[in-house]
Amino acid sequence: MSIDYIKKSDCVTIERNCFDAALSVDCGQSFRWKKTGENEISGIASGKMLTFFQTPETVTFRCVDDGDFEKIWVPYFDLERDYGVLCERFRCDPYLKKAVDECSGIRILRQDPWEAVCSFIISQNNNIPRIKGIVERLCATLGEPLGDGNFAFPSAEKIAAAGIDALAPLRAGFRAKYIIDAAEKVASGEIDFQKIYNSPLDEGRDELIKIKGVGEKVAQCSLLYGFGKVDAFPVDVWVKRIMAELYPDGLPECTNGVRGIAQQYLFHWYRTK
Repeated sequence: MSIDYIKKSDCVTIERNCFDAALSVDCGQSFRWKKTGENEISGIASGKMLTFFQTPETVTFRCVDDGDFEKIWVPYFDLERDYGVLCERFRCDPYLKKAVDECSGIRILRQDPWEAVCSFIISQNNNIPRIKGIVERLCATLGEPLGDGNFAFPSAEKIAAAGIDALAPLRAGFRAKYIIDAAEKVASGEIDFQKIYNSPLDEGRDELIKIKGVGEKVAQCSLLYGFGKVDAFPVDVWVKRIMAELYPDGLPECTNGVRGIAQQYLFHWYRTK
């Protein structure tokens, strides 16, 4: 699916077309975005800062060139996938129909895999404001400066070299030792991200749970939001309730192959309905 956009100065504008950028960055997938003005949201991904503005018809990305838009932000927001077709497919199920109609425009964010793994380790038994705080302190402590008090997400190598004492300012509690274990295993190549990219879902999960503190949920979140495996199916307390109340016999056939996308619609709809 090609993306039509209008380039003007340092801004790129696209039509909304089943895309709600604001909802996509604020539905539990990523933790580095914040509202910075009227209809304005800013964040950092892949070491790049971005501000976008959204109207009912368009999304405008500010401070991007054509290369960054196509290389970073098109895949990040999954803009080449036809969500219109997917949502029509989901509408054959009554609950999914409500979810996609009421939460229209959610897309699965394709994040840096290391950031996804690390962020969802931090997310364990945690709430979103506190997760965001720990992530920001991690970036401020060990990330590369990007200007204006902003920092890139630190690499596994940088965290591993810093050691656990460097994580004290994060106030991450028991999660600090899991972050270090993950960083050491990724930096050493014991956990091979390219292997996970190329592996079936179950093999990718088995690779990730070699990291201390990474269980089924964190592994599935990492696969879905960091490795683009859209059939990954993270189950938290909300999804457990959804499955027990709405789908005791499992998800409908219309979600086959894209259960992670269906899950994101159901999760946000059920949590906010």
